[in-house]
Parts: sequence; C-alpha cells; structure tokens
Amino acid sequence: MSSPPRRPPPHRHAHRADDEPVLLYGIHTVAAALGNSRRVPRRLIATRNALARLEERLPAGLPLEAEMVEPRAIDRLLPADAVHQGVALYALPLEPVEIADIAEGRLVVALDQVTDPHNVGAIMRSAVALGADGLVSTTRHAARESGVLAKAASGAADLLPHATVGSLARALADLKAQGFTVLGLDSAGEGDLETVPLGRRAVLVMGSEGKGLRPGIREVVDAMVRLDAPGPFASLNVSNAAAIALYVIGRRLAKAG
Repeated sequence: MSSPPRRPPPHRHAHRADDEPVLLYGIHTVAAALGNSRRVPRRLIATRNALARLEERLPAGLPLEAEMVEPRAIDRLLPADAVHQGVALYALPLEPVEIADIAEGRLVVALDQVTDPHNVGAIMRSAVALGADGLVSTTRHAARESGVLAKAASGAADLLPHATVGSLARALADLKAQGFTVLGLDSAGEGDLETVPLGRRAVLVMGSEGKGLRPGIREVVDAMVRLDAPGPFASLNVSNAAAIALYVIGRRLAKAG
C-alpha cells in the first residue's frame, strides 16, 4: 500500500540570490519537485513523452513551461550512468524545516554524518514509505542535496520534512525532552530493537557508513540497539538497516496506539 501524499511544513526561509540550483532528473523525482510548493523551479527540460507523463502526474498543471528536447540533450547535462527518463529540472535547493515541525510527529530518523548520497536518498525513500514524519541530519559532514541523492530518494526528498542542525546531540536531547525515545542502531548494540522499551514516539539514529555513531551521540541516546541477523554477516548497509529498523519501530508504535 502506498503512503498518502504528504504536505511539507510551510516555507519559512527566503532563498539567497546566490543559491545555486541543483539538477534533478527522473520522472518520480521531477514530478515530486514540481508538486512541492516549497520548491523553486528554474528550468524544466523534457522529451515529448516525458512531458506527457509529468502532466499525467500533475493534473493541476506545471508551474513553469518546459523546453522540449531530444534525449541526447539531457544526456549531455548528466553523468553517463544517470537514468533521467527524458526529464531534468533545475531548481533551488530545499530550505530545511525547523526541528519544531518534525517534533510534532511520532517517528523520526536522524543521521549522524552519513555522507553517501545514495544511502541518504535510499533512507529518505524508506522513511516516506514506512511512515516516518521527518529527518534530522547534521549541517556538516553530511550528504548535500544533489541530483544523485534526489534520484535515489525517488521523490521522497520533496515529501519528507528535513531539518539540519549544528549539534545533533543537542537536537536529540531536545526531542527526548519532548517525549521521544531515542534509539541508536548498531550491530553490536546491547538491546534488541524488537523488545527494547519504547514509548509512543521514537527517533531512530543511524551512524556514518564507516565509523558508526560518534561517542557524543551514543551518550545521549536512550539505548543502543541491534537488528539480530541470522545470516553470516553481522551488519547491513546503512540504508538497508534503516529500512528494516523503521519497519520494526513503526509496527511497535502502531501497536502502542
């Protein structure tokens, strides 16, 4: 069952005149961006067939006129392995939302210096599909918005409220004070994700691809938890682990009512 459309929090920040547009591509990614009132589109490039598919997804109409091109014109704008499906969009980066917007939800994902855009995009996609209400990441040592990240997210970057913070430890402490149980995921965690005490609201914290959670983050979480894997590998890729953990936590929160 697909998740219902989300309404991102209202736009609060003015874009600077020197903001550089990002180049988004792919039908799902571009359609989500064009349907997001917080997104500022600059230039839409599409083949005839791709434009027809976009118009089907956006019955209220496109917010800007498209430039009709042949596929090879888009090929020249992107890396050789980019699957653009005949459409590309230059748009300003999304401004982050406030922590207060995310704190209204029940399930939040926090990323501690996860830098691979493919992983961050995949985590966003899983978060939207599995009912997460927001994402928190660090302003430094984190993947920045890009076409690669947005394509991996398959539209989720424009559906998932995303806050960036200078101090993740402080942000997690604030969420704890508002009633969230904060769980750090690690293959060597002492607690079992399926049985660790969990309230009615939760934050899942994922560490970086190489070093995992930093010591300062481990100190602030309520529990370090693991996913018990019966196979020969003790750990999973961060995006795969996030998807499974979000599913488990989401089911537990639903049962809690």
